[in-house]
Amino acid sequence: MMRADGQFGDDDDPSPSAFTKKYRELEQAYQSQLDRLTPYTTYRWAATLGLIFVFMLRILLSQGWYIVTYALGIYLLNLFLSFLQPKFDPSLEQDEAENEVEAGGPETGLLGNQTGSSDDEFKPFIRRLPEFKFWHSATRATIFSLIATLFEFTDVPVFWPILLVYFLVLFSITMRRQIAHMRRYKYVPWDYMRKARYSGSK
Repeated sequence: MMRADGQFGDDDDPSPSAFTKKYRELEQAYQSQLDRLTPYTTYRWAATLGLIFVFMLRILLSQGWYIVTYALGIYLLNLFLSFLQPKFDPSLEQDEAENEVEAGGPETGLLGNQTGSSDDEFKPFIRRLPEFKFWHSATRATIFSLIATLFEFTDVPVFWPILLVYFLVLFSITMRRQIAHMRRYKYVPWDYMRKARYSGSK
């Protein structure tokens, strides 16, 4: 049947298939379960660390899948770095603040506050990668890595000491760079100490 726009087909949009409906139902159920787990931070991370322990035990006992282990380690390291970094780059905020001062505007700090405001005012740290997304991504990656150890074709023969040394060097360099960035722009990726100080000052 020809429609008014000159194309052939039915006038009404086709209804979603049974597979699409089922997929949406499963997706909603999965998201609902994730929402329930949100407040249980300690239990969530305890379960994830348990999965990582099981994975490492599997690697040690089987003496294989070192490529999978290396890939998981690099991925978790990238997640951790994103978790430590602020959502907004302090270097860009500093450049904007300097441009405003040069233009005759009020002098501001790295967090956007005017110079002279109280240093004791609580300023929450907004992460580039929120804690829940960090946990969710780390848990999924660990589960996928465990599944990968069930297949022989993923066990690529490599000289694992080289991978270990390379990972340790990469970890050392990236963490040193991150700590230097934190010191330079004077931010701390944990709020609990500042919250305690702010509450105690009241």
